[in-house]
Amino acid sequence: MAPDRYAVIGHPVAHSRSPAIHAAFAQQTGQALVYERVLAPLEGFAATVRGFAEEAPNPGRGCNVTVPFKFEAWQLAGHHTERARLAGAANTLRFDAGAQPAGWLADNTDGVGLLRDIEHNAGFTLAGRRVLLVGAGGAAAGVLGPLLAARPAKLVLANRSMGKAEALAYSHAEWARQHGAALATATLQAPGEGYDLVINASASSLQGAASPVPAGVLGPGALAVDLMYGAAAAPFLAWARAHGAQARDGLGMLVEQAAEAFELWRGVRPLTAPVLQALRAEVDAQAP
Repeated sequence: MAPDRYAVIGHPVAHSRSPAIHAAFAQQTGQALVYERVLAPLEGFAATVRGFAEEAPNPGRGCNVTVPFKFEAWQLAGHHTERARLAGAANTLRFDAGAQPAGWLADNTDGVGLLRDIEHNAGFTLAGRRVLLVGAGGAAAGVLGPLLAARPAKLVLANRSMGKAEALAYSHAEWARQHGAALATATLQAPGEGYDLVINASASSLQGAASPVPAGVLGPGALAVDLMYGAAAAPFLAWARAHGAQARDGLGMLVEQAAEAFELWRGVRPLTAPVLQALRAEVDAQAP
């Protein structure tokens, strides 16, 4: 019997480390599956996903979704977890009704993955802290809900387009109120100062920029996190360290969100620490 098939679908996708992560999870938990990379044309995401879900003789069982398709993935599925519904974006699809999107389940594991990496792996408690989230696209939408659920004292969304930031804040306003977190928006030029945690969820790292916000955002002993990893995150991490902050890339989030997706698909929770340790060693060895 052929092993179940899963994939990461995006554009680009060749760089993705998800196949290695899920192969390690499968070996660890004794699950029979294969995990592939699938490149989707920018105007052909839905057709690509449907093709994977119905590909004979062994249709796919689910997929992860990366840039720039997370909003489209949410729209494609007929069912949504609460965290996907809140984000309005999805990074994980489970093909519960085969090739029929009306029966698919969309989830967003990004935020819970980031939260687990920050609080469990980095040992940083968010409750009562001041947080700056930079960006208002799919990455920011995916992490905002879980960050607010951790009950920071205040969370500020800073973005180049104030309209996008305000729309994202509006969609999370009631959620923030329920969790006792003050939620506000700001421009990149005047985002405020002295934050305990600064998260870069913008595209600046993909463009080689060090930081989209001034150094004053970093409070004493602040933690600065870039959702990218490897060479893309290096300028932001160097900027954070140069200004006295603790710097952390998105590799831990990548592994933790993958574990959430794996559990959604397979019903078993893999251990993330050994996988993250091996992946960290590999990424560090490839650093210039």
